[in-house]
Amino acid sequence: MLPVGRYRTRIEDERPWVEALRGRGADALLLAGFMRRLHAPLLAAFPNRILNLHPSLLPSFPGLDAVAQALAFGVRVTGCTVHVVNDDVDAGPIVAQAAVEVLDDDTVQMLTARVHAAEHRLYPAAVRRF
Repeated sequence: MLPVGRYRTRIEDERPWVEALRGRGADALLLAGFMRRLHAPLLAAFPNRILNLHPSLLPSFPGLDAVAQALAFGVRVTGCTVHVVNDDVDAGPIVAQAAVEVLDDDTVQMLTARVHAAEHRLYPAAVRRF
């Protein structure tokens, strides 16, 4: 396991990650549930070659707790997005999206389960196209 440092939402020093990934021949990164913001060392090492999966229809509800944000806002449709990672949180170019209906009796757990099912269909297809 590579060190992440003392911060919950970012890697303190990304250089060991770049070295390890390049040493293993990686030419692209696929993130899912990574929950850490990337910065110049990793972004520059894999320009436009880092994909992330986010549980909302971006640009709506970026960042943490996207499903809870969608429920609290009262949307009737949410979903998931595959996007290219850039310097901004959940703001890179969108590669693919899938919609998920929000039901009247949904809880965060119920909606999260349906969003995850959509993610499991969307991500492999988006990665193949990318």
